[in-house]
Amino acid sequence: MRMNLRRCAGVLAVAVGLGITGGAVQAVGAPFFQDHEQDYSKNKTYQQGVREGQDDRTHNRDHSKNRHFKKDVDQKSYEAGYQKGRGK
Repeated sequence: MRMNLRRCAGVLAVAVGLGITGGAVQAVGAPFFQDHEQDYSKNKTYQQGVREGQDDRTHNRDHSKNRHFKKDVDQKSYEAGYQKGRGK
């Protein structure tokens, strides 16, 4: 009986430890897994992307102008606008 009690206490300790560790990993990893859309609607490159996406959709073209911007934010906003204008 004493052996079973020790084994049960050991298994319980491992289970509680894994539960705490799993909760901590989930809490730390939560900000990285959130799907956070940024509002680019007032951005000039976003609006340019929307216009060019609509134009390409109208004329049945496939991303006719590949734009490259110096700033990563501008590139992302343009692509988001293009996808919005293209209807995807």
